[in-house]
Amino acid sequence: MKHFLLTLTMTLALGANAQKPVYLDDSQPVEQRIEDALKRMTLDEKIAVIHAQSKFSSPGVKRLGFPDFWTDDGPHGVRPDVLWDEWEQAGQTNDSCVAFPALTCLAATWNPSMAGIYGLSLGEEALYRGKDMILGPGVNIYRTPLGGRNFEYMGEDPFLAGRMVVPYVQGLQANGVAACVKHYALNNDEEYRHQVNVIVSDRALHEIYLPAFKAAVTEGKAWGLMGAYNLYNNQHNCHNEILINRILKGDWKFDGVVVSDWGGCHDTDEAVKYGLDMEFGTWTDGLKMGKTNAYDSYYMADAYKQAIRSGKYTEKELNDKVRRILRLFYRTTMNRQRPVGFLCSEAHYEAARRIGNEGIVLLKNQKNLLPLQAVKGKTVLVVGENAVKMMTIGGGSSSLKVQREVSPLDGLREALAEKGVNVAYERGYVGDTNGSYNGVTSGQDLSENRSADQLIADAVAQARKADYVIFFGGLNKSDYQDCEGHDRKDYALPYGQDRVIEALAKANKNLVVVNISGNAVAMPWADRVNAIVQGWFGGSEAGHCIADVLTGQANPSGKLPFTWTRTLNDVPAHKLNAFPGTWRADKKIIDEEYKEGIYVGYRGVDQYKTRPLFAFGHGLSYTSFKISNLRADRTAMTRDGKITFTVNVKNTGKRRGQEVVQLYISDLQSSLPRPVKELKGFTKVDLAPGESRDVTLTIDNSALSFYDDTKQAWTSEAGAFEALVGNASDNLTQKLRFNLTD
Repeated sequence: MKHFLLTLTMTLALGANAQKPVYLDDSQPVEQRIEDALKRMTLDEKIAVIHAQSKFSSPGVKRLGFPDFWTDDGPHGVRPDVLWDEWEQAGQTNDSCVAFPALTCLAATWNPSMAGIYGLSLGEEALYRGKDMILGPGVNIYRTPLGGRNFEYMGEDPFLAGRMVVPYVQGLQANGVAACVKHYALNNDEEYRHQVNVIVSDRALHEIYLPAFKAAVTEGKAWGLMGAYNLYNNQHNCHNEILINRILKGDWKFDGVVVSDWGGCHDTDEAVKYGLDMEFGTWTDGLKMGKTNAYDSYYMADAYKQAIRSGKYTEKELNDKVRRILRLFYRTTMNRQRPVGFLCSEAHYEAARRIGNEGIVLLKNQKNLLPLQAVKGKTVLVVGENAVKMMTIGGGSSSLKVQREVSPLDGLREALAEKGVNVAYERGYVGDTNGSYNGVTSGQDLSENRSADQLIADAVAQARKADYVIFFGGLNKSDYQDCEGHDRKDYALPYGQDRVIEALAKANKNLVVVNISGNAVAMPWADRVNAIVQGWFGGSEAGHCIADVLTGQANPSGKLPFTWTRTLNDVPAHKLNAFPGTWRADKKIIDEEYKEGIYVGYRGVDQYKTRPLFAFGHGLSYTSFKISNLRADRTAMTRDGKITFTVNVKNTGKRRGQEVVQLYISDLQSSLPRPVKELKGFTKVDLAPGESRDVTLTIDNSALSFYDDTKQAWTSEAGAFEALVGNASDNLTQKLRFNLTD
C-alpha cells in the first residue's frame, strides 16, 4: 500500500507524460539516484532528514515522495509503540510481538545459523509493524558481570561476538529493515553512562572492543550504527573524531548512517564535524520551552541551519550526511522489493524455541541428576519467584509487550502433566513485585504476606516430600540488576536467595538450580548442588525451552559466552580496581581506565592464573563426546595463505547431541605481550550416538595478528604458534604446533 501511494503521488505530481526522474528510476544505479535526489533537495529538507520529528521517527522528503523513516527498539523483539512526543504507551492493540531470547542466550548457542534465523524473524516482525530500522543488535564486550546491559550483548570474546553478529545483521536486513548495531563503542557502564570517559590502550580498543563492530560493518554490511553515551578521548561517542571519522568511516569504509543514542548528542559543532548523521532523543522528551516545534531545537536542526546560512559551515558535511540517509532510504523505505512481514507467526515462536533450546547451558550435572526421570506419581517441587515472573517486561529500552510468555512453571507443568508427574510450587523468596514497565503490565499479582523465614520454611517442608526440587532464581529486569540505566551493586544473588538454596540443598539432594539472568552471579553453594543450569532470559518461549532441557526433550548444547568467576575479585577489571571510574575534580566527568588492557575474560584467567567456577566455552550435554586426532594440512603458512585443521568428533554416549569444537591459537614467540590463547574458530556439530565425523577449521593471517600500537596497524610475526582444540577454554585436549613464515 505504501508503495502504491508513493507511485500514485509521484504520477500526479509529475503528470502523465512526464519523464521519470533519475531518483525514482529503479533501473538506475543507486549512487546516481542519490545524487539526483540530493540536488533537488532544499536546505530545509536536508536539515529535516538528519534529525527526529518524533520519539522514533525522522521525516522523509514528502515533496519528492520519500516516506518518513521509522525506527524502534530491539534487540530481542519489536518494542510497543509510544506516543509521538512522549514515552507513554500509544495504547495500540496490534503492537504485541514475539520476544526472542536475550542476546546472551543467542551467543551461548555458538551457532551462527541461529543468529541468522533470529535476525530474519525479527526483521519480519519489524516489517509487519512498519519499522524501517531496529535499534540493535548490541555487541559491547562483557567486561564485568556488574554491567546492567550485558544481557543485551554477546559476551566477552570479540571473535565469538563477531561471528554471531554478522548473520543476525544479514538476516534482519534481508527484509529491507536496517540494523543499527550498538553501542559504539566502549559502552561498559550504565551508571553515569553520559559522564564516563574511557581511557583504554589502542591494543585493547582494536583487539577487544572494536572487532565485533568491524565484523558487523565490513562483513555484515550493516546499514546503521548507534553511537554510545559514554566518552572516548574526551569526546562523546555519538560525535567522535577517532571512532567515527577515522576508524568507522575511514578505515572500515562504512557507507551507512550513524544514529545518536537517544539524548547522546551534546554539541552542534562536534555533531557536524565528527560523523553524526541522524540525531534522536535530544532533551529526553523532544520538547524545549519556547519552541513550537521542539525538534527544531536539536543540535543538528535550527542551530546547524543558521550556521550554514551565516557562513560558518558549507554544505559539504551536510551533504555527506544526507547522502548516507538517502542511501538508507533506498535500502528500506524506497525499496519496492521489500517482502511482506509477519507478526507472531508460528515460525517465529518456533525460532524462539530453537534458539532458547540451543542457548541454555548445563553448567553442572553431578550423578546425572538431569534429565528428570518423569515417572508417573512422582512429585517435582518448583521454588522461586523467577519460575513465575514475566521477564519480557522491564530492563529498559528492550522491554516488550508480548503476545504471550510461557513461564518456567507453566512450561514444566505442561511437559510433565501428560506423564502423570505432580508439579507443586512454593515462592521461596520475595523479589520484585512490580509487574509493569513504561505502561506495559504483566497482570501478575506478586504480593506476599509471609516473612522471609516463613517462605523458606514452607519451601523446605515441601522439599522434603518431593522427588525433585527445582529452584528458579537469579536476577530480574529491575533497577540495579539486568537493567538499563544502572549497574549491579554487587556479585551476589539478590533477595536472600542464597539462604533459600542452602536450605533446599539440605532438605533434598535432588536439587536443580536454574539461574535466570544475563550475567554471572556468585554461587557460594555450588559444591552442594548437584545440577546447575543457566537459563538466560528466554523470551516468549522461555518456559517451553527450560522444560525441554530439564526433561530431556532437548539435549543441552549451549556454551558460556563469558567466564563465570568464583568471586568478583577474580574479574580483572575489579582485581585492578578499574571499575567503576573516578570523578574529576569538577564532578562533571568520570575517568575510567581499562587497566586490564587486553586481558578480559578468559584472557585474564590465563594472565592472572585464577580458577573460574565455569570457564568460557563451558557447557555440558546429556551425552558424551570425544575429540581426537588433530592434524593440519601443512606445517607452515605464509601471510597470504591459510591453514586448515581437522579433528575427529565422536558421540560416545547414548543420546543424539551437539558439540561445539573450539579452536584457540597461542603465539609462542611474540615480541609484545599476548594472551596465552585466543579463540579463532569454532563449529557446532550434530551427532547421533556412536557417530563420528571429521570437522575442519580454517584460519588465515588475521588469526595470528595483533594490533601494534606503535605502528597503529595490525601485524603478525613469523615464528611458532600452537593450535589448541577442545570443547571449552579450560578443556583443550588437542594441541598442534605450526609456523608462520615470511
